[in-house]
Amino acid sequence: DPYSASKGAAELIIKSYIKSYFQSKDNLVKIGIGRAGNVIGGGDWAGDRIVPDCVKAWSKNEVVQLRNPMATRPWQLVLEPLSGYINLAMALQENSKFHGEAFNFGPPSENNQTVLELVKEMQKHWDQVRYEDISESHDGPYESGLLKLNCDKALFYLKWKAVLDFETTIRMTSEWYKNFYSRGTDVYEYSKAQIEEYTEIARRKGLLWAK
Repeated sequence: DPYSASKGAAELIIKSYIKSYFQSKDNLVKIGIGRAGNVIGGGDWAGDRIVPDCVKAWSKNEVVQLRNPMATRPWQLVLEPLSGYINLAMALQENSKFHGEAFNFGPPSENNQTVLELVKEMQKHWDQVRYEDISESHDGPYESGLLKLNCDKALFYLKWKAVLDFETTIRMTSEWYKNFYSRGTDVYEYSKAQIEEYTEIARRKGLLWAK
């Protein structure tokens, strides 16, 4: 499908650019390539994305329409791939062998859940949740039924792995939007608090970047 092909094309362009302009012995620029899963989290207001669609609808007591409720995605909080990118940047500074290498920074396999399962998990944190399956009548562009990432390379070379399970991912995502809509919270300060919470969970799990 065009979406998947575009990802492969982008990587070929990046690799070609690196080999053409950043391989000389005098080169001081180090480039790493990072890929993420299906990123969710507070502050995402993009159109045609399931979490923003849900919170926008539910905040107005409206029904959210699920175009492809059985599609499976590797859901991850936005802080997960960001920690991976920072980890990769540190590795590039320490070891030039990672120059031009690509790494996946995705969630644990149990975070591969359907859109419907994500909505039902969000339902635990919201009142008056309503949704409807429009997959039979929806005539939009093709969407892949299954997306997932293998992150073994990041674990082996960078000692990086995801921190949050599915339930915590959805809780932190839902709480950000709940605070935005109904609690008069300073979301800048709340976002910093979530970063601290995420880092503390990573520290307790012994991740090197969090020490």
